[in-house]
Amino acid sequence: MKADRDPAPPVRGVHSSDDTQAAEHLRFIRDTMARAHAFTAVPGWGMVAMGVTAVAATLIAARQPTPDGWLLVWILEAILAVGIGIVAFRRKVRRGNMTLRSGPGRKYLLSLLPPMVAGALITLAFWRSGDLTLLPGIWLLLYGAGTMTGGAFSVRSVPMMGLAFMIVGVPALFWPGAWGDIGMALGFGGAHIVFGAYIARHHGG
Repeated sequence: MKADRDPAPPVRGVHSSDDTQAAEHLRFIRDTMARAHAFTAVPGWGMVAMGVTAVAATLIAARQPTPDGWLLVWILEAILAVGIGIVAFRRKVRRGNMTLRSGPGRKYLLSLLPPMVAGALITLAFWRSGDLTLLPGIWLLLYGAGTMTGGAFSVRSVPMMGLAFMIVGVPALFWPGAWGDIGMALGFGGAHIVFGAYIARHHGG
């Protein structure tokens, strides 16, 4: 009988199993960090700026003598707001070393894009018909719906803002006329300012 037993042979697959588990842990950490970044990538101060320009646009649009003049003011305001949003979004993403190429950030943008395209097409159709009275309600409802859907991948205050837009949009849709301008001021102006300031204060600008 041998005094000392031969050492046990190495177990195959131990190192490969450990490597697999380590890779899974790293992937989980990376995905968790990506989700956290996307959740806070909404630019609060950018929303505040969009709200301020919307209030100014409301005052200017309400004084236009023709429906076409009113619509032109809001088209220019939409272009300005999109520009502000893009610049603010990119600055916040870059400052936080975030990425929007995949994950919730991309889902947020893709969820918001279809309602905006639909709103542009509906606007064109109503302009050709010569009746613009329902546009404020439609704009508010579509933007609110897109914000609520995209907000599912963001902080809680974002879908709440979308809900506020939709609530304001209901009377603007069924009580057109003067309420349309009021709804635009409350929604695109007030909601952007209030929720944007909250996001900026609690989620890093």
